[in-house]
This record gives sequence, C-alpha cells and structure tokens, in this order.
Amino acid sequence: MPKDADARTTPAHVAIIMDGNGRWAQQRGRPRLFGHHAGARRVRDILSSCPELGVKYLTIFAFSTENWKRTQTEVAGLMSLFRKYLEREANELFEKGVCVRFIGDRIRLDHKLVSLMDELELRTADNDRVHLTVALNYGGRDEVTRAAKRLAFEVEQGRLTHDEVDAETLAGFLDTYFLPDPDLVIRTSGEARISNFLLWQSAYAEYEFVDTLWPDFTTEEFAKILQSYGRRERRFGAVRA
Repeated sequence: MPKDADARTTPAHVAIIMDGNGRWAQQRGRPRLFGHHAGARRVRDILSSCPELGVKYLTIFAFSTENWKRTQTEVAGLMSLFRKYLEREANELFEKGVCVRFIGDRIRLDHKLVSLMDELELRTADNDRVHLTVALNYGGRDEVTRAAKRLAFEVEQGRLTHDEVDAETLAGFLDTYFLPDPDLVIRTSGEARISNFLLWQSAYAEYEFVDTLWPDFTTEEFAKILQSYGRRERRFGAVRA
C-alpha cells in the first residue's frame, strides 16, 4: 500500500488477536514457548510496518484473563518473555517514536513486569509516530465489570448522577479511554471467534479471520488485508442514500 494511501480507506486503528504460536511450534516438534518467542519477533515486524501502511494505532492481544488456565510452565515462560521483550525492545520503541500503553488488570502480574510496563509507558508518553497498546491479563468482560464498578463508585460518592451515565460516560472508565475504537480486528490461525477481546470497543469494527498462524503472518499479508478493508463499505447502522 503506498504511503499516500487514502486515509478514508486505511484503518487508523487495527487490533490483532495473535493466535497460533503454540500450534506453529508443535508443527515443528518444538515446545509451545518456542512459538511464543517467534510470535514476539513477528510483533516487531508488523509494528514497524504500521507507519508506512498508514496505521496510527495498533492493539495486540498478548495474554488474556483466561490464559492463566494454561500450564504453569507456559504461563511462567510467557511472563518471562514479556519481561525480556520490554527490557530488550524499550530503547528501540522509544527511538522509533512508538507510544506504548498497556490495558488489562495489573493486580495479578509480577511486580517486576508491572514496573517495566510503567517505565515504558512513561518514557514513550510523548511519542506519536505509532501508538502500540498491549492487552496483558486482559478480558473484555473483566474490563467492563471493572469500569462499571468505578462508575458505580463515582455515583455513590455523588460525583455523578445516574442520569449522567450513558455510553460515552462508561467508555471513559474503560481501559481504552485514551484510544479511538478499532476500525479493523484481525485474528490469525483460522479460528473465527473474538475470545473476549475489546467487546465494547469493536461493536462496529470490521473483522478479518485468516488461516495463517501468527508467527507466519507477514507484513505483505497485513498490507493485503488493509487494502481489502479499503473496499468495504462501513455504514454504522445507517443506509446509504
């Protein structure tokens, strides 16, 4: 896609459910964590392509609230991978103008990991070339529940009345209050479900389900999907005159 692609047909915000790391590794006779490491390298490639492709916001689903059900070995390995990734990539993310934010409930996460997340958010806060949001210990229902609790507390404290509560108010209490809603949600690996990802925010997003396993998802395939998105007609419930 050329750099001067029509902004009206380029999704400003793309969200990706990065699925298939484990299967990719198993197909090669390797442990699942081998696939997660390959998937982390793929994130770098896709993120690097975003400015040229016209994508301003990229949100990736790294670890869900349901992923704690996996084996202790895999969960521990993933947490170690997240820490190493943030330590290794922090300088490059900053130098490339990437603004990094995290969404999800941090309470259950390792304190060292949370410290790295906080540091990276603070360090890259003024960057604006591309905005990377990482969903870590994130679940859409959990997010809305936490937002509703905070909203109820504000009403209880008298800072809001029930008449002031509407969709816009609730959205301001979501983890993604700082983001525009996603225009396009991509899921890799051939699964056709959204797995509790950005339930509120993706109400009018376009979806693309692809068979490619995440470690094999190339920037060329990404660009083709963006071009396909440009041919879609988004009416948001209205009817074209």
